Amino acid sequence: MATTEHNNIQELSLEAVMGERFGRYSKYIIQERALPDIRDGLKPVQRRILFAMGQDGNTFDKAFRKSAKSVGNVMGNFHPHGDSSIYEAMVRLSQDWKLREPLIQMHGNNGSMDGDPPAAMRYTEARLSEIAGDMLKDIDKKTVEMVLNFDDTEYEPTVLPARFPNLLVNGATGISAGYATEIPTHNLGETIEATIYLLDHPNATLDDLMKFVKGPDFPTGGILQGIDGIKQAYKTGRGKTILRSRTEIEELRGGKQQIVVTEIPYEVNKAILVKRIDELRLLKKVEGIAEVRDETDREGLRIVIELKKNANATGILNYLFKNTDLQISYNFNMVAINKKRPEHVGLKAILSAYIDHQRDVTTKRTQFDLNKAQEREHIVAGLIKALSILDNVIKTIRSSQNKRDAKQNLITKYDFSEKQAEAIVSLQLYRLTNTDVTALEKEAQELEKQIAKYQKILADPQELDKVIKKELKAVDKKYSTPRLTEIQAEIESLTIETEVMVAAEDVKALVSRDGYVKRSSLRSFKASGPSENGLKDEDRVIFSATVNTLDHLFMFTNKGNVIYRPIHDVTEARWKDTGEHLSQTVGLANDEYVISAYCFKDLKQGGKFVFATKEGFIKQTELADLKPGRSYKSRASKFMKLKTASDEIILISYQKNDDSALQVLCASYGGYGLRYTLDEVPTSGTKAAGVKAMDLREDRLTSVTLVHETDDLALITQRGSFKRMKVAEVPQTTRARRGVQILRELKKNPHRVQLTTLLQPNSKLYITTNKDQVITVDPFEHPSNDRYSNGSFVLDVETQGTPVWVQNKVEDNSDSTEI
Repeated sequence: MATTEHNNIQELSLEAVMGERFGRYSKYIIQERALPDIRDGLKPVQRRILFAMGQDGNTFDKAFRKSAKSVGNVMGNFHPHGDSSIYEAMVRLSQDWKLREPLIQMHGNNGSMDGDPPAAMRYTEARLSEIAGDMLKDIDKKTVEMVLNFDDTEYEPTVLPARFPNLLVNGATGISAGYATEIPTHNLGETIEATIYLLDHPNATLDDLMKFVKGPDFPTGGILQGIDGIKQAYKTGRGKTILRSRTEIEELRGGKQQIVVTEIPYEVNKAILVKRIDELRLLKKVEGIAEVRDETDREGLRIVIELKKNANATGILNYLFKNTDLQISYNFNMVAINKKRPEHVGLKAILSAYIDHQRDVTTKRTQFDLNKAQEREHIVAGLIKALSILDNVIKTIRSSQNKRDAKQNLITKYDFSEKQAEAIVSLQLYRLTNTDVTALEKEAQELEKQIAKYQKILADPQELDKVIKKELKAVDKKYSTPRLTEIQAEIESLTIETEVMVAAEDVKALVSRDGYVKRSSLRSFKASGPSENGLKDEDRVIFSATVNTLDHLFMFTNKGNVIYRPIHDVTEARWKDTGEHLSQTVGLANDEYVISAYCFKDLKQGGKFVFATKEGFIKQTELADLKPGRSYKSRASKFMKLKTASDEIILISYQKNDDSALQVLCASYGGYGLRYTLDEVPTSGTKAAGVKAMDLREDRLTSVTLVHETDDLALITQRGSFKRMKVAEVPQTTRARRGVQILRELKKNPHRVQLTTLLQPNSKLYITTNKDQVITVDPFEHPSNDRYSNGSFVLDVETQGTPVWVQNKVEDNSDSTEI
């Protein structure tokens, strides 16, 4: 039985095999698929398409041919991949909104800015554009290296001669393994000017070159902002800029306006952009847009955003810049294959590589032309010599046996070279005239001049550069077009006013002691009635008012935290629903509750808050210091530092204007009162703990109230007694004193100050007990007492419970102030 030897079987780990195979694959797609060559700016598939079409004579001066034929030729001869990838590459080369100078002309549907796909290749027709001819010019003069194709049947170029800097002019975009490239398009004229300048000044700086190349020039125009980002990209290959649409605000009849977009950012899908703007209108993310229309036609791109009457056009435009692709961030990532390696390349590196390539191409072309001229000169010299001894030549030829013998005899007898002898024996009889001798002599002189010129170019680098410059200028003159993209030095910061995003409407807002907050439409409020507010029985209303969606709500807790919400951010609910609890977004401690809420039209209006704590600290803080930070949606802010865990806030009062007559009245649980001017309380920031409000000793503060000397104060004791007292009963002294007694001290079961409230002329008091009973008191039915009185009983604590809360309602006013 024969045994078979498996000599080439190797034992390798999967990691080694995977690493080696993927490394080879990566190298292939980096070098041979996704990244452009720095010299001609083309990927292999693009280069093969142009070369194949050039070979087939499918040029701009000939008729169009079916795209399918060109795709088939490319696939069969040079690019053995799917026809769809070849056709997609061909279509992109024809799209004038993708390339600054399209290299292919196409008849039929070649796609659109709306992202529409092109027609199938059997329907479209294509040919090379005129400028593509300059990419292929002189390729037949051995100017570039040719290599065998995939099946070794034909030769293809490794790079095209490229008579203009195509990498910069048409840019590139691609993704390979570990590398991606994003090179923007540039203006042909500017790029050629910079190339010529660099030819003359090899040591030119980036600033010198940027006098010519101001920045990218996109086929779709637009406005590019950020000269620093452009400069960084031209230096390192990486940079960030902002590309925005070209827009104009037009006036319409009836006080209306419309935003007209005439240029959009490069590679932005127009249809998706229009749809996105219309979605913002439908979802009411932005207020003031009446209609969005795409009016693009053969005259050019035009998107119209019609606005409602009195809409903030500039604000809406800024919002659209920030939230749609009307403005995009354009990131340069200029990666190209340089000497078979992927590199991040800057402006000077690209131009330098292009110049080196042109010198190489021009040298090879000149050498080719020189060789051809020298060969012809040699032939012409032989023909002139033959005509001068014509009779002898004819005699020799006639006496020869055949063509080969005639050639050999001419070489032997008259010292002709083999090529000259070939030309002589191939000479037609009509050429043996005097006129032809003259023509040959003239041709010889012309060839002599050409040879001298070619030799001079090859011998002198400056002459070589002159040729390159002359050809570049010719391309510039023939194809150059004005710049389309405007370059702006600074990136404009976008400030979006709330009015743009929010419809200004009046709503009903409610904040409860337990931390529930909501806003309801006035319609829902009227349908439900104020008492059907959705709160639990044990909860209390802290704030209830008609406000605007553009207003600002501040909610203060007993633990020194303030929670900010723009009214439009407050959860919308029916009035009979509970609403959203603050702990869903910011979190509250178990023993933390809301004690006060204020709503402001404008946070710049000024004014001060007065804060005081149970353990006797007081301070003033500017409204501006409470301005919310970025994280207001998820975190509460501190408005006052509490020195102990047991301390809590008992006063929050806002004063818009300075009032020199305003005074502070402190009432302690133990029955002491202290009155002094508010001017004695210093103003400090949100992190401060404040100063001493009253000398409490073993006592604690029940309330701190801002009063005028003529005001009336209501006191309710823990035993259910009510007392109305003039503020003037407490003599005015200074801050941090013990104060005077405001209740008469009893030896047995003395009264203590449980609640206080400042009385208005039409005040009605609703006292809630810990047994959830509500006792109504008309304070003006009770006489005004002096500070030594304990008042009169208004409730029985044994049966009705201890008073824990007083609601001070002023008649003919649905809104309430919580104390």
